[in-house]
Amino acid sequence: MYCLNMLHIALELGQHDNVYDDMATKFFEHFIYIARAMTGVDGSGGGLWDDSDNFYYDKLNMPDGSTLPMRIRSMVGLIPLYAVAVVDRLTLQKLPGLLERMRYFHEERSDLATLISRWYDPGADGRHLLSLARVFRMTKLLERMLDEREFLSPHGVRALSRQYQEQPYDFGYHNNHYRVEYQPSESRSGLFGGNSNWRGPVWMPVNFLLIESLRRFHAYYGSDFTVACPTGSDDKKTLDEVADHLCERLVRLFLRDANGRRPVFGDCEKFQKDPYFRDLILFHEYFDGDNGRGIGASHQTGWTGLVANLIWQLATRPLTRDGVVAGYQQPDCSR
Repeated sequence: MYCLNMLHIALELGQHDNVYDDMATKFFEHFIYIARAMTGVDGSGGGLWDDSDNFYYDKLNMPDGSTLPMRIRSMVGLIPLYAVAVVDRLTLQKLPGLLERMRYFHEERSDLATLISRWYDPGADGRHLLSLARVFRMTKLLERMLDEREFLSPHGVRALSRQYQEQPYDFGYHNNHYRVEYQPSESRSGLFGGNSNWRGPVWMPVNFLLIESLRRFHAYYGSDFTVACPTGSDDKKTLDEVADHLCERLVRLFLRDANGRRPVFGDCEKFQKDPYFRDLILFHEYFDGDNGRGIGASHQTGWTGLVANLIWQLATRPLTRDGVVAGYQQPDCSR
């Protein structure tokens, strides 16, 4: 993701100053080499993709040179979706050095070129895709991410699969025993002060980046590419519509439901009912993975404030004559 962000900056600057052609080429090469390391074709045996589960897992590199996969379905396995960029042909044509290097990898180093997705083949509107997750892997990751039994909560994507509520992950090594279980709200351990929990809650910044990635994938694959959302349903959505769907779930954290209660306030009756408090929205650090209750710091505007951008994304979507956005009713954000 870092390489692609830097590549984008170099591409933009390269439209006006050809000195950035070399920098764009450097970041393109770095992206390919990182893909090689993550895939394990460099001979390290450290590939992170698991063909049996169709998911990315961390691996522990042990002192004896062996590796142990940490087969935990967490946000770790979804983060590779962030590594995606879409570039149009006219932009590339102004950087001849980068184009030549891309041609070299395509023709002379196909062993590396095939590790990243469709970057040499133009897609919708002639755009080119640079993505760590090729279409098969991307689709499999989305099946997990959009599964309400796993990552997809009523209010966004959880940091850990809900499956670990009934079946915790156990790991033993040299007489030491470790366990990871789904914890949708406060942490049950004292790590990080006891209030920082990545084992189940919904975090706004990682959800925001997933939405950004989905829109980039859609810019390449177009409206003909659809997935079931939620997984297992008959509702097929484009990746742009999936992004809208996630936006809506996250915005609902702060909206009153049919009973007039905002999920973010949980069971705090003062904020739910008191006329002097009920409209004082708090931007919590993270949110309960099951009911959306706000947890942790209450003024995390540095990242939870991104919900304003999500509201804007929904509000500016093209409307049909029936006032429907991407297959569902546009939320009334005035609430």
